[in-house]
Amino acid sequence: MNGYLNESNFVMVEEGFTSRDLLESSLVELCQAGDQQAFFVADLGDIVKKHLRFLKALPRVKPYFPVRCNSSGGVMRLLAELGAGFACANKTEIAEVQSIGVPADKIFYSSPCKQVAHVKYAASHGVQLMTFDNEVELGKVARSHPQARMLLGIAADPSPSAHPSMMFGATLKSCRRLLESAKEQDVEVVGISFHLGSHSLEPQVFAQAVAEAQLAFDMGTELGYRMHLLDIGGGFPGTEDTRAQFEEIAAVINSALDMYFPEGCGVEIVATPGRYYVTSAFTFAASITGKEEVPMEQPGSDESGSKRSLVYHLSDGIYGTFSCVLFDSPCPKPLLHKKPCPEHPLCSSSLRGPLGHAEDQITNDVELPELQDGDWLIFRDMGAYTIATSSLCGGCPRPHVTYAMSRLAWKALQLLQGKPPPAEDDHESACTPLSCGWEMVESLCVPPVFTPASII
Repeated sequence: MNGYLNESNFVMVEEGFTSRDLLESSLVELCQAGDQQAFFVADLGDIVKKHLRFLKALPRVKPYFPVRCNSSGGVMRLLAELGAGFACANKTEIAEVQSIGVPADKIFYSSPCKQVAHVKYAASHGVQLMTFDNEVELGKVARSHPQARMLLGIAADPSPSAHPSMMFGATLKSCRRLLESAKEQDVEVVGISFHLGSHSLEPQVFAQAVAEAQLAFDMGTELGYRMHLLDIGGGFPGTEDTRAQFEEIAAVINSALDMYFPEGCGVEIVATPGRYYVTSAFTFAASITGKEEVPMEQPGSDESGSKRSLVYHLSDGIYGTFSCVLFDSPCPKPLLHKKPCPEHPLCSSSLRGPLGHAEDQITNDVELPELQDGDWLIFRDMGAYTIATSSLCGGCPRPHVTYAMSRLAWKALQLLQGKPPPAEDDHESACTPLSCGWEMVESLCVPPVFTPASII
């Protein structure tokens, strides 16, 4: 193992024992103690499977995880152990990643808008790869980081409603001017970057973006740059209920890469998948801390109060974990910890944050049975933009994360690195055959020992 992650960083569970089981066990303890603090359970094995799936579907693409998506220690240590790089948005994230031992050549300062102090911090800590899409950002780097290796970010947002002032990335028309300006300021440009975002894009949009990146590559080559790096960004789905499945998107990307950047052309491909890696790995539990009843008016009736609507206040809200709602992520449908009494009808319900924050609206119009103070709601698919973006301004403690991994996933991680798993006793062998770890890797046709080379 590479030393980023060890068995003390997570709870080892046997096959068949799920993260939901671990969550239920934690809820029993909290209920007995009268503790209502919200918490996460994270299945690290799910991330291992996503990584194997990524390597199989996009064999030429090296992943760089965006720290802002999920900065929890278990996630970063696992991805570092898997050999992934990290895309950081500021010096705090750079420091966080380097604090666990990740080398500077696996860090991409990916923010399109950087503070000068943060650029200087990156320079002093050996982080060279970063991006720019306008003259102002170019000037910051030229003055503060002469050793920087720059990617020119191009606009690739296909949405007709996107206002130009709200888009990051240079247009193709402005690329040559920016590349010429970089040449005048002696800034080294090594490639092109684009980012499509996570908005259920059609797979063909990726192909269009790759084609436009190839045009920008040609401009750079004509100006004498050694263009050798393409960043295709993120935008890969983190759950299976999306219009375009991951493998469908990957197939389109592979075809576009083969056409515009064929293997052997000397161009390295990287991506920044965030939601893809962590969304489905995290399950969240929040307790009900208060309840209000709001009368509802019946359409076409002069009477009010004939139908009930309930507002529940939870132990966390949009100023904390549910900040994902602010990032265009709909709140997952809440699940009940306890089975509802069949005699209790469903009521139109709304979920809010802690009492005292009326504007803290998590979701409206959910059908739930009547619940009581101290009951718990469970939310699946809560790994993206729930931890890194949460704050303490809502008055809630930061939720604790319990990490779990199955023995099968742990073996797969070891075998992926080309290292045999440790010898097991008879009990463990009976629970989980040694071959299972190989089966997880081989079923996805992934060769062992994957470590991204330096991208600079």
